[in-house]
Amino acid sequence: MRRSRFPLLVTLAVLVFFYLPILVLVINSFNASRFGSTWQGFTLQWYGRLATQREIWAAFRVTLVVAVSATVVSAVLGTTAALALHRHRSRLQRLHSALVAVPLVMPEILMGMSLLLFFATVGLELGVFSIFLAHVTFCVSFVAMVVLGRLQDFDDSLLEAARDLGASAWTATTRVLLPLLAPGIAAGALLAFTLSIDDFVITFFVAGPGSTTLPIRIYSMIKHGSPPLINALSTLLLVVTFTTVWLSQRLLEDRA
Repeated sequence: MRRSRFPLLVTLAVLVFFYLPILVLVINSFNASRFGSTWQGFTLQWYGRLATQREIWAAFRVTLVVAVSATVVSAVLGTTAALALHRHRSRLQRLHSALVAVPLVMPEILMGMSLLLFFATVGLELGVFSIFLAHVTFCVSFVAMVVLGRLQDFDDSLLEAARDLGASAWTATTRVLLPLLAPGIAAGALLAFTLSIDDFVITFFVAGPGSTTLPIRIYSMIKHGSPPLINALSTLLLVVTFTTVWLSQRLLEDRA
């Protein structure tokens, strides 16, 4: 019986729908045309001009500081949360599990508004620190879920064997548990870094004067109109994002 080609055609149509605009954006980043309406030749001038844009580099520094710091804190908190959820079974842990899962399903606009109201209530000044706190809030959940998935295949008897051989709880954790969980922790950290560096909606609500991140800067450039620079900058962000996601997947696949 001949197999239907309909599922293949639907899959191809979906892939074209999702990735064709990205491909057009990348191609136009090398287009000599200022407006990208027609192809006027290959050029790298837009990438060269990015190096002279001080506002873009200032936004990049803010983005990098927030992303790195939020990733480090999220990796620590997410790993400890995953260990607690894996080891302990109680009503409190079920509540803990629900709290960890909430940021994964909550709409970003709702989360951004909630954090803005919370910061205003406690009197926290909006700026780089408020962005950092907001990013940690949602990045912790992603790290916890990735590490928790790694723990599903973890053999707890290894820790018991280490303790039977005289290792302390700290030694067993640092010499046995953490090295085995390292690929999962690194994958979760890379995922958190990707989410933080690309976030716009939540950051838009909690950013203050002098704390413009790169996604917000790109949004501002779109409003004022500079398509070639936006295409070049977006292409660089795509490269960083896809590279980070690829590394994260490789770490998750490496379970040896």
